[in-house]
Amino acid sequence: MEAALTRFLRRNWRDDAEVPDLRQDVYVRIYESAAKSMPDQVKPFVFATARNLLIDRARRAQIVSIEIIADLDALDFSADELTPERHAAGRGELRLLQSALDALPSKCRRVVEMRKIDGLSQREVATQLGITEDTVERQVSRGVRALADALLSDGVQLDTKAFGRAQNERRLST
Repeated sequence: MEAALTRFLRRNWRDDAEVPDLRQDVYVRIYESAAKSMPDQVKPFVFATARNLLIDRARRAQIVSIEIIADLDALDFSADELTPERHAAGRGELRLLQSALDALPSKCRRVVEMRKIDGLSQREVATQLGITEDTVERQVSRGVRALADALLSDGVQLDTKAFGRAQNERRLST
């Protein structure tokens, strides 16, 4: 089964050098899950675990930490072709976002950070904070809506899907 798992990981992951680490992570997840209850069918369980791991890794690879970007003074923009005005506007928008995030209630802010910045799943956030997945979903919805409203009130044009809906709702209400 190990050879089949390795082939599966190689077929579905872009970096062959990471395959041994991925395989080990699959084993860890299987071990942790088996400690709770043994699966009825081992082979489908192993491959479902591997698939879920790859999905989690791909999702996390797309996330950029706001804390890394927030230290704007340490960034070197010398090689960037953007104008100084665009740099200043971007830094200002990021500061507005950070201020809006800081203004959220602590529980809501923590949930939004864990879901949208750290890239944790709804279930992972619920487990770590000891709350239900429904609560996580509601807090994220409220938090993202509050962030969008804060940015819109400062004149920031939003073009992501998550903020686009809030922007359209705001236009309709005015």
